[in-house]
Amino acid sequence: MLLLFVSAAWGSAFPLMKDLIHRLAVEDLLAERYLLAAITLLLIRPGCLRGLPRKTWINGAVLGVMFGVGQVGQAVALHGLPSSLSGFAVGCGVVITPIMALILFKARMQRRIWAGVVLALAGMTMFTLLSGMEDHEVSVLALVVTLAAAALYSGHTLLLAHLSKHGAEFNAYALTVIQLFTIGLLTGGVAVRDGISVPSSGPDWLILTHLAVVSCALGFLARSYGQTHVPAVPSAILMSSQPLWVAAISVTWFHEKVGWSMIVGGGLMGAAMLLALPSRTSAREKERMRRKRDRLAVAARASRALADLRIKREVSLRAGDAPTAYLDKGACVHIESCPWHTRSLKGGGEPSLERLIERATLIVRARNLPGVGCCQSVTLLGRCLCDLMEAAEQKPAKAPQRWFRSQ
Repeated sequence: MLLLFVSAAWGSAFPLMKDLIHRLAVEDLLAERYLLAAITLLLIRPGCLRGLPRKTWINGAVLGVMFGVGQVGQAVALHGLPSSLSGFAVGCGVVITPIMALILFKARMQRRIWAGVVLALAGMTMFTLLSGMEDHEVSVLALVVTLAAAALYSGHTLLLAHLSKHGAEFNAYALTVIQLFTIGLLTGGVAVRDGISVPSSGPDWLILTHLAVVSCALGFLARSYGQTHVPAVPSAILMSSQPLWVAAISVTWFHEKVGWSMIVGGGLMGAAMLLALPSRTSAREKERMRRKRDRLAVAARASRALADLRIKREVSLRAGDAPTAYLDKGACVHIESCPWHTRSLKGGGEPSLERLIERATLIVRARNLPGVGCCQSVTLLGRCLCDLMEAAEQKPAKAPQRWFRSQ
C-alpha cells in the first residue's frame, strides 16, 4: 500500500507540474520542491539527524546524488524530447531494474515478475507513445540522457532495497531527509545560474506545497519504509503505475477525454501490479527467514555472554603434580566413562562451551512445552537435569573449581 501511495503521489505531480512550469522554470521548481520537502520533514522531527553514524550520511548522500543527477538530466533533456517520449524513456526503468539486479546482485526473479515487467512496459507504451506524439523534433542525445536518468532511478531503487535489509541499522526517516537535502542542493546548483524565481500567486504556492509535502516528503518517506517489505523489482513495477494515476487525475480534474489507449494501458498496468504483489507463500517464507535470523542473533549473543563469563584456571599444571580435582555434580558415577569427560575441552575436565550452549537451548525450548518444564523433556544420562541441579545445591563440593564467574 505504501508503494501504491508513492505511485499515486508521484503521478499526481505530473499534471500539476505541467501547469506550473508555464509560470516557473523547471530547474527552479525542482530545487524549491525538494528543499521545501526536506525542511518539512526536518521540522516534524528536528532531532532526526543527531548522532547518526557516518555510514548513514554517506548512504543518504549517494542516494540523493543518484536521484538528483537523474532529475537534472531528465529536466535538461525535456527541451529536446516530446513529453510522451520522455515519460516512456523514464518508464523504461521498469525493465532496467531487473536487468541491473541480475547483473549486480545475481538476483533471480520468478516468471510472474518477468511477466509483470513485460505488462508494465506494454501498458506504459499504450499510455505514452500510442496516446499521441507531439510535433516535436527528437534529439538522440536528449533520449540517451533520459535513458541514463532512468538507469540512475533503477540504481537508486536497488541500492535503497539493499540498504533496507540491514534491519535496525536502516534509519528510513533520516535517510529520506538526507536524500531530499542532497537532491535540493544539486537541482539548486543548476537553477541558480539564471537566478531562482518563486511562485507569484496563492494557487501556485498551493501547487508547490502539494508537490513538496505530498509528492516529495511523504512520497519518499513512504518509499523508504515500503521497500523494507517489497523487493526492488516488484516495487519498480508497482511504482511504474504512475501513468495510470496521471490519467485518472487528468480525467477527473482537467476533464480530458478517455481514449482506448487509456483503457487498454490501464488494464495492462493493473495486471502488472497484481503480478508484482508478493504472494502469501513468499510472505510466509520471508517471515520464516526473519525468525531464523532472530534465533541466530540470540544464539550469537548468548555465545558471547558465555565466552565473557568463562575464566581460565588459576593453577597451572606442572609435570609430576597430582591430577586436578574434577567437579562432580552427580551426573556420572565413573568419571572416566562420563560422556562429558570424553567431550571436555583439551586440558581440563569441564564440558565444552558448545555443549553448554546446546543444553541451555534445550532448557529454553522446554519452557514452551506443556507440563512441568525442563524435567519433562531434558534428561542427562537418564536423570532429570533439574534434579541434578537441586542435588548439587544440597551437597556442595569442597573448594569447587569455578567455571564461570558468579553473578
